[in-house]
Amino acid sequence: MPSPEFNAIYQAMSAQEPRANVSIEELREESEQKAAGRILAPNIKVESIDPKKAGTDCVAMEWVVAPQADRSKVVVYYHGGGYYRGSVNTVREMVSRISAASGWAVLSVGYRIAPENPFPAAVDDAYAGARWLMGQPGISRWATGGDSAGGGLALAVMLRLRDEGKPLPHGAVLMSPWTDMSQSGETYEEKAAIDPFISKEYLDRFAQMYLAGASVEHPWASPLKADLAGLPPLLIQVGTAEVMLGDSRRLAEKAQAAGVSVKLDEWQDMIHVWQNNGPGLPEGVSATHQIGEFLKKLGDS
Repeated sequence: MPSPEFNAIYQAMSAQEPRANVSIEELREESEQKAAGRILAPNIKVESIDPKKAGTDCVAMEWVVAPQADRSKVVVYYHGGGYYRGSVNTVREMVSRISAASGWAVLSVGYRIAPENPFPAAVDDAYAGARWLMGQPGISRWATGGDSAGGGLALAVMLRLRDEGKPLPHGAVLMSPWTDMSQSGETYEEKAAIDPFISKEYLDRFAQMYLAGASVEHPWASPLKADLAGLPPLLIQVGTAEVMLGDSRRLAEKAQAAGVSVKLDEWQDMIHVWQNNGPGLPEGVSATHQIGEFLKKLGDS
């Protein structure tokens, strides 16, 4: 049974105007305001990196590091937001819990967003952030990850690294990843009545905005369309009450068929990226603890 805290969030989201009808400016402001009041995990250190001095075109980069974290082990993390909103601010509290749970440092990477900067600007920036980390001294293990669009970016970066013959991360954490910009999975219809936040109409709107004429079949835009062979172990977390459930199921199935180690965890009754609803949501805390255990195992392997 979902917790009372989750039920309160679900009811509040269900009462909102459909997200497909809200302006981009309002949605951007909404996500920043939602994140502003959240308290980070105890004794977290946040260190901003000047992207230009680092030689990248990223919008922002910052370290989010728990006091006990081993800074030789790093998660390169990409925020979600449909490629049109979100920032390192909107995931800072959540990634602070990931750092605390895993004992890994997190490098949170911001990227250019649409419609001002359409595809492949976000992929270029995400890739640049990963390449910067790979060039830093003393890194013994690294992983990548992201939520929603950020999950899609994490996959795109790994595909690009693989195809260019560059070293891959040791694993990836994907939270409700957006993997198919055609919105063709069966759960878009099956879960439409119970998903309080995401809809096919919502994603169609922002996919068109982000692609700006590029093909929906491009593997960096829709990693589900790609050859996934050679990718490192994946942890996929997804809620059973979200329309994007099928994206994660199909990704897991295709990756496993390509020989990739995949752990698909479907969280009963959870909604899109429930993990990012603050430290007061028990299901979100439990999910980040699971991520921590996955990363610890990567660190030991």
